[in-house]
Amino acid sequence: MKTRKSYYNIIFFIVVLLVNAGIVNGQEKLLTLEDITYQNPAIFPARIHQLQWVGETDDYAFAKENALYKVSAKRGTETLLFDLDMLNKGMHNSGFDSLKRLPSVTFNQDKSCWFTSGNTYYAYDFNSFELKKINTLPDTAKNIEYNQRTGFAAFTIKNNLYYAINGQVKQITSDEDPGIVNGQTVHRNEFGIDKGIFWAPAGNKIAFYRKDETMVADYPLVNIDTRIATVENTKYPMAGMTSEQVTLGVYDLASHSTVFMKTGEPKEQYLTSVTWGPDGKYIYIALLNRDQNHLKLTQYDAATGNFVKTLFEESSTKYVEPEHPLYFLPEQKDQFIWFSEKDGYDHLYLYNTNGELMKQLTKGDWVVTDFLGFYGDDLIYFKATAEGPLQKNVYSYSLKKETITRSTPDHGTHGARISKDGKYILDYYSSTDVTREYKLLSSKGKTIRVLQQDANPLADYKMGEMSIFTLKAEDGTDLYCRLIKPVDFDNTKKYPVIVYVYGGPHAQLVTDSWLGGARLYLYYLAQQGYVVFTLDNRGSANRGRDFEQTIFRNCGTAEIADQMTGVDYLKTLSYVDADRIGVDGWSYGGFMTVSLMLREPGVFKVAVAGGPVIDWKYYEVMYGERYMDTPQTNPEGYEKASLLNYVDKLEGKLLIIHGTNDPTVVWQNSLQFLKTAIGKGKQLDYFVYPGHGHNVRGVDRAHLYEKITNYFLENL
Repeated sequence: MKTRKSYYNIIFFIVVLLVNAGIVNGQEKLLTLEDITYQNPAIFPARIHQLQWVGETDDYAFAKENALYKVSAKRGTETLLFDLDMLNKGMHNSGFDSLKRLPSVTFNQDKSCWFTSGNTYYAYDFNSFELKKINTLPDTAKNIEYNQRTGFAAFTIKNNLYYAINGQVKQITSDEDPGIVNGQTVHRNEFGIDKGIFWAPAGNKIAFYRKDETMVADYPLVNIDTRIATVENTKYPMAGMTSEQVTLGVYDLASHSTVFMKTGEPKEQYLTSVTWGPDGKYIYIALLNRDQNHLKLTQYDAATGNFVKTLFEESSTKYVEPEHPLYFLPEQKDQFIWFSEKDGYDHLYLYNTNGELMKQLTKGDWVVTDFLGFYGDDLIYFKATAEGPLQKNVYSYSLKKETITRSTPDHGTHGARISKDGKYILDYYSSTDVTREYKLLSSKGKTIRVLQQDANPLADYKMGEMSIFTLKAEDGTDLYCRLIKPVDFDNTKKYPVIVYVYGGPHAQLVTDSWLGGARLYLYYLAQQGYVVFTLDNRGSANRGRDFEQTIFRNCGTAEIADQMTGVDYLKTLSYVDADRIGVDGWSYGGFMTVSLMLREPGVFKVAVAGGPVIDWKYYEVMYGERYMDTPQTNPEGYEKASLLNYVDKLEGKLLIIHGTNDPTVVWQNSLQFLKTAIGKGKQLDYFVYPGHGHNVRGVDRAHLYEKITNYFLENL
């Protein structure tokens, strides 16, 4: 007769079998097109919503279930600040429409915050529960810059600049010619420029870009949605051609007058790093010549526009690339921090407003990637690659002690929100072994508490094994690589390879972050039975000035050599089928894909190139001339890089994809390639996405991924 214990043992055994069966089945999940286009929220790494510090306190806030809570950093006690019902009570009492969900709030004080609903700004005091309307903007307002100090907002409607106070709108500029553009980004968003409106510290003046592009050639983009297709011109200054002319105006809200900074000649120059001085009397502009090899940091009188002085100059035999404003010290208003690559790596330098270098704050064979701000009375925080080029960690620098402290103890790619006194850090990061994790840290990097444990949303999916390693370039430089093996990998088999490439400046594909920096699509390809390989060649980001500038005046040469180093390595692997290597890339990666296919004929069996630059003379001034100079001054470089000169070398299968309304790499690039191929009797496959720009976004992205995947499955 069986005992009760025996029954329990049998039941336990059955439960274990069922659980294990569930785990096995769970691990059989495969990525779908919905997954890789991020339409399935279940595979997103978990987030803590609206995580931020409450004013200048040591309390941090976060949102959950339509409520906002605050937590004491020191004690860990959690308190409800307010919820949606409390906000709506305030909205109702003030005669405003109810909110359907908790809005995204910003704490500008210890006891209050502001938020927007539609085009209206509100302030909410969560101590007195008082809610009031601050400002209302027109529905057509764009490029909005809100001033937290005053509640005023500046914005654009079409090509003109406006501002609103208490809902009363006033117009600053009145240019009827659409070729004169005010208050918007200029220089095609190069040089770190992400806005065109700059409030003075006191909120009493507005600096703004004025772009005159009337002299720039119109480039036709065709809208096929009208019964008769219509031309929608955009301004597109191609390399070596006439470019836009930019000035900086300052509008005084009291006198309702505008003065322009007298930035002088030549007019085809770049106005970068626009920064107000702390007292609002001066404007600082880093003037960069069109050749982009000579920078002058200049000071102007904001009241008159008069040039005051040049603080210092930087020059290079290749190029100088300013990407940051001046960061003035809160307690030393005549001193500021400046980013420069002049020692070979992007580092922080302390200057005074006489242009005198006081000291170099950071130094080493690594780069500072982000300036996070001033905290307390002594600390600055920044992000850098000091632990290795694949990582981004947070560091503090003591202005008094002149010491650097690493504040994020875990390897990986970090973001941070720092308390006003600099004592605490809200750290959020991922790495090759952490999907996403949130921690509260001390300034010294000690973990005070884990706010959210890592939880891998892909734990139940079959994922290809990923590894990161280095190879040596021909000059001995380390090249970082990522390799993803096919799912159910068998080292006795031979597998085809897809090389995924970008290869251009301002991009780094291999990182110490979740999935090694790869998008889910690359793991989807591994799921189809491919080895997927990526290498960051010379010319790519976060490796220092000389690593990037290797490509100067000769795009496509060093990059190809480095990518072929990767291919040579792949051919040494016993499980790689060297006769079945494909390559895929978009934009600069499209240029690289076609370059590899044509300039290394016979190596790649299949290639897919999206939005490719085919000839750099068809690319725009700012980016193109930085790396290639002009067709007039560098004809040999343009000739060598032009893929039209290698069409007769085409072997294997090539698919080119382009958005018909691409305003970045204009459609003309791939059409010229197609025309040349036809003329030379060369066959290729060609596919366009009508109406799409420089990439295929939205629901059509699944179609794009299916198109690329099927092309490789059918031909590789």
